[in-house]
Amino acid sequence: MEKPAPGPDRAKYAAAEKALDYVESGMKLGLGTGSTAAYFVDMLGEKVAGGLEVVGVPTSTRTYEQARALGIPLTTLDEVERLDLVIDGADEFDRRMNLIKGGGGALLQEKLVATAADKMIVITDNSKRVSHLGAFPLPVEVVQFGWQHTQKRIYDLICGSFVGGVDIVRRMAGDSPFITDEGHFILDLHLKKIDEPEKMAWQLKELIGVVDSGLFIEIADMVIVGKDDGTTRIVNHRPPLRPFR
Repeated sequence: MEKPAPGPDRAKYAAAEKALDYVESGMKLGLGTGSTAAYFVDMLGEKVAGGLEVVGVPTSTRTYEQARALGIPLTTLDEVERLDLVIDGADEFDRRMNLIKGGGGALLQEKLVATAADKMIVITDNSKRVSHLGAFPLPVEVVQFGWQHTQKRIYDLICGSFVGGVDIVRRMAGDSPFITDEGHFILDLHLKKIDEPEKMAWQLKELIGVVDSGLFIEIADMVIVGKDDGTTRIVNHRPPLRPFR
C-alpha cells in the first residue's frame, strides 16, 4: 500500500508498519479496531497474500469485514482459547502504558481479545501520549435496560473521585443512540483528568449495569509511537519484546 504524505496519517502508517516486525508465521493474532489498526490489517493482508501464515481474531464487525475482504484467515476466541499477540490502537496512553480505548465503540471486544493474548502491542501517534488519562472522554459500555439509572450511579461514583470535571453523555450515531456489536449503549465520561485510573476501572466494573469501561490497566506490553515524518519510537517499561526481523 502507498505511504501517506508526512503528517498524522504517516505517523499511524509508520506505527502499523513497525508492528509487523513482531509478527511471524504460525501466530494467532488479535486484530484491533480504529484508524491505526486499520493500517495494520491492510498491511497484514498484503503479507498473507505473500505467504505469511497467521490466523486472526477481529475485535469488531468492522475489522472482521476488512480482514475477510483481504483474505486473512479468521477465527474466534472460543475456537483458539489463547492468542500469541494482539495489535491495536489507543485513544490515550500514559507513562505506565495504561490506556483509554473505545473511541470506535469496540471496547468490550477489544478488552476480551487483549486479555486473551500473551502480549499486547499498541500502535499510535505521539498525540495520544498524556501525563494523566482523561482528556479523551472515557467510554463506559452499559446495558440498555435501566441505562439512565446506571448513568446516575456512575455520576454519583465519579463525584466522589478526584477528576478534573464530570459530564456524562450517551453516545449517539446521528439522531439515534450508538449501539455496540453486543447491543449495548456507550456513555462517554468527560472527566478531563483521572488521577487514579486503576481505582476507577475497578469501581466502574463493580456497578450493576456497567459491562466494562475503556480503561485498559496494565494490559499493554509495548507502545509503538509513529511520528509525522515516518519514524517510530518504542515505549516499553517491561521486559522488552524483540522483533523477529
